[in-house]
Amino acid sequence: MMMTILLIALSLALAGALMLLVRYREERARLRAALQADAEKLQWAETSRAALVDAFKACASDVLHANSAQLEQRSRSALENLVKPLTNDLASLDMLVRALESKREGAYQALGQQLTELGRLHAQLQSTTTTLAQALRSPTVKGRWGELQLRRLVEMAGMAGHVDFDEQAAAEAGPGRPDMVIRLPQGGILPIDSKVPLDAYLEAMETREEAARAAKLAQHAKAMRGKVNDLGRKAYWDQFERAPEIVVMFVPLEASLSAAFEQDRDLFEYAIANRVLISSPVILFALLKVIAFGWQQQRLAENAERIAEEGRELYGRLATFVGHFSGVGEALEKSVKGYNRAVASLESRLIPLARRFQEMGVARDEIPDPAQLDIQPRTPAALPGEGGDPRP
Repeated sequence: MMMTILLIALSLALAGALMLLVRYREERARLRAALQADAEKLQWAETSRAALVDAFKACASDVLHANSAQLEQRSRSALENLVKPLTNDLASLDMLVRALESKREGAYQALGQQLTELGRLHAQLQSTTTTLAQALRSPTVKGRWGELQLRRLVEMAGMAGHVDFDEQAAAEAGPGRPDMVIRLPQGGILPIDSKVPLDAYLEAMETREEAARAAKLAQHAKAMRGKVNDLGRKAYWDQFERAPEIVVMFVPLEASLSAAFEQDRDLFEYAIANRVLISSPVILFALLKVIAFGWQQQRLAENAERIAEEGRELYGRLATFVGHFSGVGEALEKSVKGYNRAVASLESRLIPLARRFQEMGVARDEIPDPAQLDIQPRTPAALPGEGGDPRP
């Protein structure tokens, strides 16, 4: 857009310069025509008036030359005044165009480098994709990849402490072993098997012919149904105690599972009828989060039971302590009564006798009167249901 504006401005400036040049040429032609007419008149005058021409020849020639030079100088000055700003504008425009051209070349060079890098990354990605597709055709690699996806989902759902990956959780009896066993609250077991039927699906993604692609996708859906049959025949619920009559079939690639469902619309119902729950990563993650919530609720219930037990124990110990503390109060009350009886005996029997010795001059120190205690120990309130009786 900027380049277009600059070209338009340059075109307008050149058009203005051409118009000025045309005007200059027209003016010069007009002046030449006028000079030619004057020359003809002079020639006619010279022919008709030879004497007058001879007399004034030098003067007329000087005047004509002076007028022509002055007029030409004025025309040149006017043209220079008109052309000079235009020349300056054209020079500035040329500098601007050169700067824009330099920036454009730099931008094109950077764009070329980015396109080259993009091509390199595309080739690298294509090579990596091809390598991955070839690797996923190996049963060992597919199985390992499926188990790795299982571990990642378990860790993301916070269920690492409630699953068993040890040696694929070998069952005590029966054929086959699940890839993972989820321990449910209340001692339940949920087996999970990772199935990755990808050969036909990968071949379908590599082909460009629609008919061949459709045939490969149909083969992929058939392979998925075959995995459902194999997994349903294992009957893990018969091999594990307290296991629900269903097994989770984990398909780690969402796209392959969607393609199978599109080709076989009854695949999900068929799997449920065979007690197999086909699960994508999203569905399995949601299932794991629900189970994790169940474990959380069980922990809360266990903590509540422990709190209740600790509360009962604390209540019993508090009742025992209150009984002992009441005994301390009773002992204090007995001590106060004994103290008051001792004070009464001291005041009535011993102090009067001692003061007689003072009156006889035997002793000079005054014996103070001991004060009795009027404070009664406060009895603690009995706990509800205990009747205030202390426990042993």
